[in-house]
Formats: sequence, C-alpha cells, structure tokens
Amino acid sequence: MFRLNGVLLHWGDKLVVPLGLTSARWQVLGAIALADTPLTAPQVGGSMGVTRQGAQKQLNLLAEQGLVKPHPNPANQRSPFYALTPEGWARYRKVDALWAARAAELAALIPVTQASTAARTLESMRRALQTVPPFSKAQP
Repeated sequence: MFRLNGVLLHWGDKLVVPLGLTSARWQVLGAIALADTPLTAPQVGGSMGVTRQGAQKQLNLLAEQGLVKPHPNPANQRSPFYALTPEGWARYRKVDALWAARAAELAALIPVTQASTAARTLESMRRALQTVPPFSKAQP
C-alpha cells in the first residue's frame, strides 16, 4: 500500500507540475471544488484524510498562488472558509480534464473485473480501518 501510494503521488506530481501544482495542492483544490461550498482547513483535512496542519500548509501555498481565497467564518474567526478563486477554478478544470484523459488510458490497461475487485477491496479496507483501532486492548 505504501509503495502504491508513493507511486501515485509521484505520478500525480509529474502530471500536474506543468500546471504549477503538486499532488497535495491538486487534492486540496479538488476537496473544495467537489464540496461545492467553501471549507475550513479542518474540513479540507477531514475530506482528504490529513491533519488540519497539513491542509493549512497547502491552503497557504494555494492562496499565495492566487488559487484559493480565505473568507471570514462567523462561527470561528481563527478558522476561515477557503474558496477557489476564478483562477483556481480554471486550474482545477484543466487538471481535471488532464486527469480524465490519463485515467481513460490507465483504465484500458486493467481489465474491468480486476479494477472492480480492487476498488471493492480498497473500500472494504478503508471502512475496516475507520472502525478498528490500531492497537488491541491488550497492547499499551
């Protein structure tokens, strides 16, 4: 799993570098775009499975690039909402189109039944890992 994750991140970095992004920034743009509403750093982190601090770092870098913009959060002044800027939306659409083309090429390399089995297995593992603690009750 760790090797596959590393390969995916490296591959994703290569895919999006011409657009001035990294895999991590691409994920953050996607989290906000797919939410259809501005998100706080903790919400971005939660949707991506990373810490608030990890999400905040990428949000800060995206803000420096002019791709996201913080907006006041009336419920918590220290945790602004982040929304894509017009340039952020344009960049996200470009990378999404690029990904769709490459994903179709990749999908052609893997038989449908094999891909379906892998997707179901990964989803089962995700659900199990969310419910089973990393240590048994007997371990410290």
